[in-house]
Amino acid sequence: MRGKKERKPKRLIDYLIIGITLSIMIVLGIGEYKDNKIKREEDNNNLSYTAQDMSISYKKEEQKKKEIKEYPKEKIPEEYKGYKVAAKLEIPKIELETYILNTYSEKSLNISATKFWGANPNNQGNFCVAGHNAQNKNMFSNLRELKIGDTLWITDNEIGKVEYEIYDIYTVKPEDVSCLSQQTEGRKEITLITCTNDSKKRIIVKAKEKE
Repeated sequence: MRGKKERKPKRLIDYLIIGITLSIMIVLGIGEYKDNKIKREEDNNNLSYTAQDMSISYKKEEQKKKEIKEYPKEKIPEEYKGYKVAAKLEIPKIELETYILNTYSEKSLNISATKFWGANPNNQGNFCVAGHNAQNKNMFSNLRELKIGDTLWITDNEIGKVEYEIYDIYTVKPEDVSCLSQQTEGRKEITLITCTNDSKKRIIVKAKEKE
């Protein structure tokens, strides 16, 4: 009988040890679970950042490709009748070929089309060109014959010869200068401006670089 009574304290100690061991294992297990969860979240975040970085890098690479695009080269005169030449304009549909002078003035407009506002030729932005509605072969009298989808060429000595496609044609009052906006979303655009036959409005022809 004495031997059986002596076993109870030992069993209590065994149970206590087992309980403590289980508690430690549970605590360690919870800690490990939390650590693994944090690590998984960090890995997911790293993957997300990596994907974003790759996307940004890809966009930058595509933009760089656009910036270094090669265009056909064609030498044009640096001066025409005493004025510096910014570029040459060609519109096959109306058989127009004219130099765009770099100086806008009453005198230069009587000689040829001129740069009126905006970006340099064949650069990102809106290259705005003005010309008289006159019957001279290098003037803008036939712009009214153009349609959306027609093409034109701008050639300069720095970038080369770039093809543009007309996407809008409309008329505005002389005081409306919205066509001069430089908000082109990084595209190369050209705006041709001339008077209507009665000089009461302006004919606006807008084109963007052809893809």
